[in-house]
Amino acid sequence: MSPNLARIATAAPIAAFLIALSGPVWAQQAGAQTPAYAASRQPATAQERAAYDRSDALSRQVFWSDQAEINPMDPEAGVKAAQALRDLGRFDQAAEMAQQVLLVQPANVDAMLESGRAHIARGQAFYGIADLERARDTRPNDWRSWSLLGTAYEQVRRPDDARAAWAQALALSPDNPDVLTNMAVASMTRGDTLSAEPLLRRAVAQPTASLKVRLNLALVLGLNGNMAEAEQMLRRDLPPEAADRNLAWLRARSGGATTDASRTWGSLQGG
Repeated sequence: MSPNLARIATAAPIAAFLIALSGPVWAQQAGAQTPAYAASRQPATAQERAAYDRSDALSRQVFWSDQAEINPMDPEAGVKAAQALRDLGRFDQAAEMAQQVLLVQPANVDAMLESGRAHIARGQAFYGIADLERARDTRPNDWRSWSLLGTAYEQVRRPDDARAAWAQALALSPDNPDVLTNMAVASMTRGDTLSAEPLLRRAVAQPTASLKVRLNLALVLGLNGNMAEAEQMLRRDLPPEAADRNLAWLRARSGGATTDASRTWGSLQGG
């Protein structure tokens, strides 16, 4: 099984790329126009920060890296630079950036979580577990650390610990679609799309379910042979050309789940 299959991430706020490995692009949303900004070597205003949070990943990476260099103690700059690097698929650099933040801000829980996400995304979850466990111990009532730990434990073949972590995440945030999706994708990476389907249906039923959750369900439905419902979902959520490509990919694999049926996203939404 490819290590990519265990990478569980989340959709970026503006630009999201959902892909089935060895398959077509599942979704792409165009990024916002890059705000006008010249690196002035001064901390950006709140308005500039808000504008860049709505921009594409590359612009965010440049902006937030500059802000982190200006003020290494900025509690959000380095974390957001790491998130943008992860959105760009530069997972090793994202992990390094998160570690740089922790060197100067060892109590930054968001940096601990981002370190875990980056290591999960690069297929080396083992190296992020210590930071995730520190985040869990620091904020035991934060579902995000439990959910990410479940993903990390699953990747390093600790299934009992993964199930316990996800159970705690759901106890803290019942029916959280991100936790349910992480659990479903773990099943998908094992080739068990039948177990993934009810988890994703439960996730899709939540008011906060995102596009990535619906597209994962469409993927699983197609792999489980329910092409009619999968097509209905894809036609609703994707442009015609993208829906056609993904339906062709699913039809080529219908009749049995494949072990390369998963997806990656540019960034974690916290779980």
